[in-house]
Amino acid sequence: MCGIAGFYQSDIVLTKEDLKSMSDRIAHRGPDADGFYVDSNIGLAHRRLSILDLSSAANQPMFSQDDNYVIVYNGEIFNFQEIAASLNQTFKTTSDTEVILEAFIKWGPSFVHQLNGMFSIVIYNKLDKSVFICRDRLGIKPLYYFIDDNKFIFASELKSILSLRPKIKLSLNKKAVHEYLLLGYVPEPLSICEEINKFPSGSYAFFKNSKLEINSYWQPEDKVNSTFISDETEAKKQLKTLLNSSVKYRMISDVPFGTFLSGGIDSSLVTAIAQANSDQPINTFSIGFNESKHNESSYAQAVAKQLGTRHHEFTVTERDALELLDRMTDAYDEPFADSSGIPTMLVSKLARQHVTMTLSGDGGDELFHGYGSYLWAKRLANPLVKLFRKPIGSGLKGLKSSRYDRIATLFNYQDKENIKSHIFSQEIYYFSHAEIAELTDNTSIKFSADTFEVNTKRKLSPAEEQALFDIRFYLKDDLLAKVDRATMQFSLEARVPLLDYRIVEFALNVDPALKIKNGDAKYLLKQVLFDYLPASMFDRPKWGFSIPLDKWLQGDLNFLLEKFTSKEMCEKFGLINYSVLNKYKTEFKNGKIFYYNRLWQIIVLHKTLEKLQLN
Repeated sequence: MCGIAGFYQSDIVLTKEDLKSMSDRIAHRGPDADGFYVDSNIGLAHRRLSILDLSSAANQPMFSQDDNYVIVYNGEIFNFQEIAASLNQTFKTTSDTEVILEAFIKWGPSFVHQLNGMFSIVIYNKLDKSVFICRDRLGIKPLYYFIDDNKFIFASELKSILSLRPKIKLSLNKKAVHEYLLLGYVPEPLSICEEINKFPSGSYAFFKNSKLEINSYWQPEDKVNSTFISDETEAKKQLKTLLNSSVKYRMISDVPFGTFLSGGIDSSLVTAIAQANSDQPINTFSIGFNESKHNESSYAQAVAKQLGTRHHEFTVTERDALELLDRMTDAYDEPFADSSGIPTMLVSKLARQHVTMTLSGDGGDELFHGYGSYLWAKRLANPLVKLFRKPIGSGLKGLKSSRYDRIATLFNYQDKENIKSHIFSQEIYYFSHAEIAELTDNTSIKFSADTFEVNTKRKLSPAEEQALFDIRFYLKDDLLAKVDRATMQFSLEARVPLLDYRIVEFALNVDPALKIKNGDAKYLLKQVLFDYLPASMFDRPKWGFSIPLDKWLQGDLNFLLEKFTSKEMCEKFGLINYSVLNKYKTEFKNGKIFYYNRLWQIIVLHKTLEKLQLN
């Protein structure tokens, strides 16, 4: 795991000092070594976190054996040894970097189909002066880019490109703000800067002659087959085999590792398989809260004890969260409202005291239907509910209950085109389409998430379509971005075994009836888990990795609410109608507690914009 940055320019505007500035801004991603390559129009920088082949021979930028190519790369390729064997040549290192570079030279861009891992790769061809760029299938590893008439600039994090101001001019992307208010994050390809984009996942490109040509090589909807696997015994067998292969791949490391263990289904399964494949106790890490409703640490303790892991735990307080707020804003660079980023940063900080690499359980909910939103997708697709949804919503709202008020909003979607993003936003208590129009005084907003069309070889169920939406948007630009930034803030590598592309392709083609069976979510995944741990340990409601933000905003964090939702802040940035926002704040204080996430969105938005200082 590392950080990369660089540029290609037709006019000499950026210098080696600029390149070093870009590298310094992402030093946390790679504290073990830094490296630079500068030659006429090209500049490449790399920050290394040593995981495989700890010698300096594996440092980057790395040159090909024929000296015609230079690579900088962030990530890990877990099957690099098999690829190396098929290349049939001698290597100078035992790193995956050298294998990637030689595979590209031999096979060209099609080599990406051979890679099993997480990666953002940039390769410079010294002969034809072209730059090759690619990103992994699911978007686990980030990559931002800026392009104009004479410059192409890239980096692992936005802050690296921001460091080049005023040599490049950057402005606020108001469309990204609208998307953020709906989703809680800025979705690909947008960034908070109008001139900077996120490089698309599952894609590669060549930059040559001042042009960037992007090609898609893998998208989840393209991997949906015309038929699905419906035999439970066979499906469980295949899934268990794939999970074991994936976890064993991701245990390959030359440094100590552990797992994030919340005590839930996904993290417990990853931990159980890792422990089953280890000849000594593995390290496990969890977070607890003083508030009993949010505290699942006892479940993590029980799983750790059952598996015999070496368990570490940290209890989070409001004070801990407060101390991390500035660092969180800096870590994510653009507005990011997922408050679970705070405990994720804290568990990463804890883990880094003991290990350099960790396994995470992300992906299980999206692949095997663990979210309540999938049940809502099914409910709202019911013809009778469609017909009477507005009276149902009005009736629930008339019950004068905060809980039913929240549920009522789910029935109040505008049209079928935005139903997926509507279900998502309302399940997480964010602003709805209609609320954003009122909040921003803009009734003509077009959301990119609403243009996503599901075109697959077979007709998907409403739950499958909602899950595909989450894979394309929420998983990539929220959950994976959260884990990447939180772990890398503390120079910790995180690997996600459930998102091995083979498991993703398998899950996309499992009968939905094996994902939710008799109301039991993630049914098939649980059947594999119960081969390792007793089912009784998981006989409880799903909660998730969240913090008691509603209570904190009424307590020690209330000053953030008052400062960043104030009239002065609204007038300073000119994006939010204060009188409308103030209604949410007043109703929150009067008992509509579920507005806490909407208010948190505004706090994070204004706090981030204050730091970025974009025009």
